[in-house]
Amino acid sequence: MSEGLDAIVIGTGQAGPSLAARLAGAGKNVAIIERKRYGGTCVNTGCMPTKTLVASAYAAHIARRAADFGVMIDAPIQVDMTRVKARKDEVAGRASRNVETWLKGIANLRVIEGHARFETPTAVHVNDEVLEADQLFINVGGRALVPPIPGLKEVDYLTNSTIMDVDFLPEHLVVIGGSYIGLEFGQIYRRFGSQVTIIEKFPRIIGREDPDVSQGVLEILRNEGIVVETGAECMAIERRGTRIVVRLDCAEGAREVVGSHLLLAVGRVPNTDDLGLAKAGIATDAHGFIAVDNELRTSVPGIWAIGDCNGRGAFTHTSYNDFEIVADNLLNGSRRSVTDRLTAYGLFTDPPLGRVGMTDTEIRRSGRNALVGMRPMTRVGRAVEKGETQGFMKIAVDADTKEILGAAILGVGGDEAIHSILDAMALKARYTELQRVVHIHPTVAELIPTLLGELKPMA
Repeated sequence: MSEGLDAIVIGTGQAGPSLAARLAGAGKNVAIIERKRYGGTCVNTGCMPTKTLVASAYAAHIARRAADFGVMIDAPIQVDMTRVKARKDEVAGRASRNVETWLKGIANLRVIEGHARFETPTAVHVNDEVLEADQLFINVGGRALVPPIPGLKEVDYLTNSTIMDVDFLPEHLVVIGGSYIGLEFGQIYRRFGSQVTIIEKFPRIIGREDPDVSQGVLEILRNEGIVVETGAECMAIERRGTRIVVRLDCAEGAREVVGSHLLLAVGRVPNTDDLGLAKAGIATDAHGFIAVDNELRTSVPGIWAIGDCNGRGAFTHTSYNDFEIVADNLLNGSRRSVTDRLTAYGLFTDPPLGRVGMTDTEIRRSGRNALVGMRPMTRVGRAVEKGETQGFMKIAVDADTKEILGAAILGVGGDEAIHSILDAMALKARYTELQRVVHIHPTVAELIPTLLGELKPMA
C-alpha cells in the first residue's frame, strides 16, 4: 500500500493534468495515472490532429480555387498523404510530449504509467501497487462507439482514432454518421481527393441543430461534391469482393452505397467499463457515464468525475471548465457549478459553425416571446472579400426581458465571431447593450449589432 498521497487523478485528458498541477501547487501530495498517451482525446485523436487535417484540406481547397483570386498555378494540385499525416503526427505528438514533460517536472506530483482500477472507495490498483488517497478524480475520457450494425464484423472499418493512422487517399470513403465528427472527416477527405458519401440514420444531418442550420451545412457539403444519404434507418453491411457495401434500407433492391473504406462516426462512449467502479460503489447511468452532481461529485464522497466520462459536456472546453469548477470549489471555497456555463460549441467544417445558447426549437418550446435577426453571409463584407459567402448569421432574443437567448453563425469566422455573443450572454447583458457596441470593420462580428437592429418576431 502506497502511503502519503492526498489526491489521485486518473487520466491525463484536458481536465486531469491542470487539476493535478493545481493541487500539487497547493502543497498536496498528488499522483496522476495515465495508461496510454498523455493528453487524452483532444491532443491525440481529437481536436489537435483533426484540426491539423482541416488546415491541410483547406490549403488544398484554396489552391484549387487559386484562379478565383487571380493567382495562377500551372501544375495540377496534388496532396501527398504521407506528408499530411507526418505534419499531423508532429503537431499532435509535440503536444502530447509537452503534457508529459510538464507533468513530470511538477513538484509534489508523481506520474505513473499504467491502468488504474478501483479496489475500494479510497484505493486504486495500478501495475503492482495499491495507491490510497482521500480524494480521487476520474478523468478517463471516451472512445468511439461501434454500433451493432449487421455485417459490420465482416469488414474492416475506421474510427476517429484509427483514421489517424491513414497515410493514403481512400478511393471512396463511406462515413456512417452525419453529425459533427463525420461531417468534418467527410469534408477533409473530399478536399484531399476522395469520393465521399455520408450516411445518416435520421431525416437530416446534425439533428440537434435547427433545420436551417442542418440545411445550410448540407448545401456546403453538396457544393463540394459530397453525397449525403439521410433516412437510413435499417443499415446492413457486407463485403462484395474488395468493396464495402452499406445497404440503407431493409427492403430488397433498396438504396446501397459501395465504397472502398468505411468510417464509423456515430457517437462516443465513456471509458468507464474497466475501472472497477462497482468496487468503489460509484454509480453510472445506462450509457456508462459516471453520475455526478452539479459540482462534479460522484455518488461516493471524496470521488469526482471530470471531463467526457461524466456526460456533462463532451467538449474540450467543458472538460477544462470541469477542472476549474473542482479546483475553485476545493481550494478557494467557491460554489461553482456546471449549470453556470452556457451551451457553446463549434462544428469545424469549412466554413465553420459557431453555436451558443438555445436553438430556435428550444425557444419555441419554452413559449418565450422571441425575436430573431438573420443575415446571409452574402451580405457580410468580410465574407464577400474572401470569396467565402456560404452560410448565414442569426441571433434570437427575448422581446420582454431583452435577454439574448441563442445564436448561430455558419460562415467564415463563425467559430470566432460567436464569442462576441457568448461573452455578452455570460455577462447577462441585454441585447440592446450589445446592439450599441461599435465593432471593428471589416469583420464578421461587426454585423452582430446590425442583426440586433433588424429583429423580427420568430415564426
